[in-house]
Amino acid sequence: MKILNNRKYAVVGGDFRAIEVANSLARAGYSVMVYGINSVSAEVFDPNIILCETASRALLDSNIIILPLPMTTDNEYINTPLSDRRISIDEVFSYHSGGKVFLGGKIGEKVKNMAKTYSAYVLDYMERDELTIQNAVPTAEGAIQIAMEEMPVTLHNSQCLIIGYGRIGKVLSKMLDGIGAHVTCSARKHSDMAYIKSMGYQCADTARLSGSLEKFDLIINTVPAKVLEESILKQVKKSTLIIDLASKPGGVDFETAKELGLNTIWALSLPGKVAPVTAGRIIYDTIENMIEELGV
Repeated sequence: MKILNNRKYAVVGGDFRAIEVANSLARAGYSVMVYGINSVSAEVFDPNIILCETASRALLDSNIIILPLPMTTDNEYINTPLSDRRISIDEVFSYHSGGKVFLGGKIGEKVKNMAKTYSAYVLDYMERDELTIQNAVPTAEGAIQIAMEEMPVTLHNSQCLIIGYGRIGKVLSKMLDGIGAHVTCSARKHSDMAYIKSMGYQCADTARLSGSLEKFDLIINTVPAKVLEESILKQVKKSTLIIDLASKPGGVDFETAKELGLNTIWALSLPGKVAPVTAGRIIYDTIENMIEELGV
């Protein structure tokens, strides 16, 4: 993939993470234009950033287009929570000529097919390991913040269950252990169970949680599958806080949880909510890696 040698970025749409991406690019010395973020003060942007009123102004001369996370919520329009403008995906992809690269987050198949129609070169930075691994830290901190706000007891000396021992589970278990919580982690793979035991945590089988849930003060799910179903939820005590960090459709039967009177919180997209500057810098670092790999 060949694109212009001089990097000229356009940041289109997005939240405060996108603002930090734009500022990081400007601080690195790149040409940066922003479109679709106009409900905040211009003072939040680096003075070298050009704030554009039209798509053509932002996109015509740019060769790297940074789209938000998520790129869209309806597969028709760019996600623009900090703007009153509605920017269609079709309009953005119509500026595909000149060897431009489009980088966005959580790009679905429908949008990928739209990109093919326009012959637009699109990459998803959420598919990069360095981003998802680093995002585990603000996600874990956000979950702990919620727990501290919602629980009537301290995390210290509490019985905590983390379902799933992936990127988030690993970071979260370490943080909770550091606070002084009694940590139990569940997994399905024997290798993960071995790792859990080697870290000194209690270990459980995610497929066999039934009969072991009554003692927990906090349950945090990280598995994007219905793990906490009716039969499991009936075993959870009323005072237990359940936090679901899994992406849609989530890992909790929320309707049943509500009927049972359980305190359940579906905490999605925590990095952008609890630490948007850090999350933006992580996206920036990932984008830089991707562009370097393209040989630009």
